[in-house]
Amino acid sequence: MAGRLFFTHDDLLRCRFAVSPLWETTAAVRLLGELGGHGYHPMRPFASRAAEGADLDPLPLLFPRPGYTPDFLSPPPLGPSAEMEHELEGLRDCPPSHVEEELRRCLSDPRRGLAPSLTEPLLRDPEATRDRIAEALRRAWELLVRPHWSRLSALLEADISYRARSVVEHGLARVIADLAPSVRWRGDVLSIPEPAEGERRLDGHGLVLMPSAFVWPETVMKTNEPWPPTLIYPVNGVARLWNPPARADDALARLLGDTRARVLEILAEPTTTTVMARTHPWSAATVSEHLSVLRDAGLVHSWRVGRRVFYTRTPLGDALVLGRTPPADGSA
Repeated sequence: MAGRLFFTHDDLLRCRFAVSPLWETTAAVRLLGELGGHGYHPMRPFASRAAEGADLDPLPLLFPRPGYTPDFLSPPPLGPSAEMEHELEGLRDCPPSHVEEELRRCLSDPRRGLAPSLTEPLLRDPEATRDRIAEALRRAWELLVRPHWSRLSALLEADISYRARSVVEHGLARVIADLAPSVRWRGDVLSIPEPAEGERRLDGHGLVLMPSAFVWPETVMKTNEPWPPTLIYPVNGVARLWNPPARADDALARLLGDTRARVLEILAEPTTTTVMARTHPWSAATVSEHLSVLRDAGLVHSWRVGRRVFYTRTPLGDALVLGRTPPADGSA
């Protein structure tokens, strides 16, 4: 069953973006336990090595596929960003009755066939289970996400800045279609295919849009009360976090120099100096110097969104990298 979100006019005005380290942690744990699904994610080899021998119980039981994952594990942040400690405090404040309800829905799914010896200890004392889960998520954060958070958060924030500019230029419907190509607008209803499920009337509360490095290539929808309705989508450029930078094309490197050629190749997607410096073995000063030269040569153009400056290739830069003739009118 696909998921559906029902919008009103007020909801379109109240959509917002957010970043959640707790969500990234839960998504990383889920990724570790998936032997099927999308099968490959560039982060998996790093996470598998980091988590080897780690005690993450009872988290592996809480991410079924198919099935329901408890929403209290990662409630959407109330603001545009959050600290992990504050999010864990919010998790610990979740009422035990709510914890029990969501745990029972997750663990008692007949499709899973879990033995009572596994489920009953968790359901017997939901308050203690909640606190045990919080500590397991803290360990998962330290092992899987925190070592990469500087680069990861820069990528997530750059994605949000880029999407926010796109909302201004093209409108929300275009942006949602770009970040989740599988979704479909039908009047005031946004339909999202499986594995998303459930329905929610937004009723003026708006929609939280969260980029994630660990949901690729899927889109995840959170529709259950009392949590804010949320759409989680794959961040742009996630492979740059985990894959070592490849050498630039030999001919392009001979023309521009290896580093400058590599910078130009990366700029197929809009990005910032900070993100490039954090995801590649270059200093911010080095990246800035090369970007200035490429911009002066007409191969790169830039624009500002708040305090961030984004860069991407011009049609001439595309032609140089891709080996094709740029359009006569200079259009992309």
